[in-house]
Amino acid sequence: MEFTRKHTVALLSVVYITVLYGAYNALMVFGPMQTDILPMRELYRNVFFHVPINATTYVSFTITLIFSLLYLKTKNLRYDNIAASSAKLGILFCTFTLITGVVWAKPAWGAYWNWDPRETTGLILWFIFAAYFALRSAISDEEARARLSAVLGIFGSVGIPLTYFSTTLWFSLHPRLKDWSLAPEMRTVLMLMIFGTLALYAYLLWIEVKIKEVGG
Repeated sequence: MEFTRKHTVALLSVVYITVLYGAYNALMVFGPMQTDILPMRELYRNVFFHVPINATTYVSFTITLIFSLLYLKTKNLRYDNIAASSAKLGILFCTFTLITGVVWAKPAWGAYWNWDPRETTGLILWFIFAAYFALRSAISDEEARARLSAVLGIFGSVGIPLTYFSTTLWFSLHPRLKDWSLAPEMRTVLMLMIFGTLALYAYLLWIEVKIKEVGG
């Protein structure tokens, strides 16, 4: 289904309403969390941004996986375009995931980087898709670039479950979402933030794909 002006307005409205409403509640409405560790009383607000961004990272790279498989099956370059566009957004959201993660890590664990399994696998995922774009920029032939990119995109997507399950596969300092005792209204806002961030991803993906199609 092609996006129309009405679809665009509707999608952007969802983004503005959910993200702004969520951010307002996370930063201005909710009080400090009850904890003996002073920095953590306010830092828990980071979860309303870190978790949605991280979830969108996983979705972005999963879309790359799906359309890489579709390209290998059909040889349709439009699928390669969608896969590459989603990977570009994935590495952007992955970068913000790592940044918001180190903001958390310093007061929580005493250092910005601790080589925790979640941190390490997330960084590996980032480097794999950085290599994905290095590969694409090094190959001029359209079909060869699409084919090799698809293979690397599929391989790189293995890092998604590895990163997600890293906190259970190995000893990890990184808290799991189920370990947080968030009040029901906080969980509702968190879900809204996830939904809004995914809507933002969908809009940016549509824009990126269209730009590439027009640019040739």
